Amino acid sequence: MTELPLLSLLIWVPIIGALLMLLMGDKNPRLSRAIALILSIGTLLLCIPLYMGFDGGTADMQFVEFASWIPALNINYSLGVDGFSMPLIILTCFSMVIVIVAGWEVIQKRPGQYMAAFLIMEGLMIGVFAALDSILFYIFWEGMLIPMFLIIGIWGGPNRVYATLKFFIYTFFGSVFMLIALIYMGIVGDSFAIADMHKLAMPLETQTLIFFAFLIAFAVKVPMFPVHTWLPDAHVEAPTGGSVILAAIMLKMGTYGFIRFSLPITPDAASEYAFFMIVLSLIAVVYIGLIALVQEDMKKLIAYSSIAHMGFVTLGFFIAFGLVSKGHTTAAELGMQGALIQMISHGFISAALFLCVGVLYERLHSRNISDYGGVANTMPKFAAFFMLFSMANSGLPGTSGFVGEFMVIMAAFQESFWYAFLASGTLILGAAYSLWMYKRVIFGDVANDKVAQLEDINARETIIFIALALTVLGFGLYPAPLVNIMDASVTNLLECGIQSKLPGAVVSGVCS
Repeated sequence: MTELPLLSLLIWVPIIGALLMLLMGDKNPRLSRAIALILSIGTLLLCIPLYMGFDGGTADMQFVEFASWIPALNINYSLGVDGFSMPLIILTCFSMVIVIVAGWEVIQKRPGQYMAAFLIMEGLMIGVFAALDSILFYIFWEGMLIPMFLIIGIWGGPNRVYATLKFFIYTFFGSVFMLIALIYMGIVGDSFAIADMHKLAMPLETQTLIFFAFLIAFAVKVPMFPVHTWLPDAHVEAPTGGSVILAAIMLKMGTYGFIRFSLPITPDAASEYAFFMIVLSLIAVVYIGLIALVQEDMKKLIAYSSIAHMGFVTLGFFIAFGLVSKGHTTAAELGMQGALIQMISHGFISAALFLCVGVLYERLHSRNISDYGGVANTMPKFAAFFMLFSMANSGLPGTSGFVGEFMVIMAAFQESFWYAFLASGTLILGAAYSLWMYKRVIFGDVANDKVAQLEDINARETIIFIALALTVLGFGLYPAPLVNIMDASVTNLLECGIQSKLPGAVVSGVCS
């Protein structure tokens, strides 16, 4: 089973299936929905041999596939996974099943095209995480903008055109700088393989330019302060499924870019500008958390919450790089692992929260907090799930939201008390905006006749929330499987960080 080209199947099965769905048209919506569900579940099942056959004891790329693509430029179709990319691929496949099921009855306008767009995007996102050639990575990276552009632009809210243009311009603009950096390194190293770029020795000035070229691209995608303003607009106008994929997967591509490109390729520049990155991350954690506190639109509040929580990820990355350069290897590993766990955890929690808002919007056609109140009286089962996910978003111990943040704060204490103090402030802010929203929407007397007529979640919605609740509680109570998968890759990346990539530096060969 492991001899199959699993990664190619994961990429191309949903894409080819979606193209066939588009040829069918929307004459039979029920058939289109069934095919989309079969394709998404089939893709998720392909992750089982990927997980079972993965060796967590090595940092080497596994399930490697290679085929010559453009020999004249030494560009190849090259795929593989390690401890960083494999969990993100599984998260992508899991999230896509949730999105297909969530949109089963909700999407009445061109449902086949809607689900086909998500399946195409699934294949392209998996391609981003699996690509070992930088040009192949870039093609997948840019390609996934198209289906998301269409999803927001066709099935989004009243201001969807503005949101789609802002989303596309921001992300495309940032990617141009990344392409320039990739072309430069490909010419200098005579190879576009990412592993070969890891071996390039470059002076600090060159590393700095490449580091900031990558930073522009990845910071927009995360998004980091101050290039974050596209995300709330995109979330508010996107359909529920679009918001789920934006938060659960697409934001993770920015942080994945840091660990796949910025940190191993330009470790000297990353160490040089670690303080700058930590400051930007802390601004996202604290300042954006304060902005979330005053939001009246539930979707916008959760969108700002996502920016604050992703600030924890970049904070953990660059604190870890600072610690390892000082010889604090154990604390550095704690920070890096915490950041990676936060990436996965946020995927589940943010998806669940956006789906909760979607459930309310489908019934009342409003996202304004002021239009609700006393929902627990009419939707008790929904209120229970919403409580769990709100608590997880606040970092409640026992949920996955606590594990990553706790590990990053512990690592931050080793670097600076003030880093840890400011970072821990997000736990208070997170509880404030999450639970205050929950209190105003769920508790109290029934606010109006529309709330009084709300119906509790149905079987389909219950299944979705149970699946997400199990993942949030499972990784919160027992995160070891995730840590074990990432451990060898984390150790290897931090060993790369210790080494200098400056010309003439003596290195051990781990990273170069």
